[in-house]
Amino acid sequence: MKCPRCSGVEDKVIQSRISRDGASIRRRRECLHCGNRFTTYERIEEFTPVVIKKDGTRQRFVPEKIVAGVMKASEKRPVSMDDIEAIRDSIIQDIQRSGDKEIPSSYIGEKVMGFLHRLDTIAYVRFASVYREFKDVDEFMEEVMRLVQHRDSS
Repeated sequence: MKCPRCSGVEDKVIQSRISRDGASIRRRRECLHCGNRFTTYERIEEFTPVVIKKDGTRQRFVPEKIVAGVMKASEKRPVSMDDIEAIRDSIIQDIQRSGDKEIPSSYIGEKVMGFLHRLDTIAYVRFASVYREFKDVDEFMEEVMRLVQHRDSS
């Protein structure tokens, strides 16, 4: 690690501590050349997959888009920010576990709909109406009827 004061590359670690969230390690270091003490952080390098959109274009995966979509669908509904962040985190973990470099947007959309279906059916229908691009009221009603049938069979 290069010293921020003298640019020396030899140092010793004085103290190591795991961060509060457990995602990184904080290290206090001392430069062996000038004695300067400085802090570094070590964390796992996470890869960023590419999302293949419906039209075939590719974009970098942006987890905040999941949050924005779920927030819009669950507006004025009893869905907490913790719930929304849990959906985002679960999808991120799932994508990271897969190790895939490219993810179809349909995979992400279906995952979100699965979570919303269990969490809040109104938010689910709102999200589905945008995600599935319902062409008319009949398609919308078909989805609502599937929900009603699923609820009645449960």
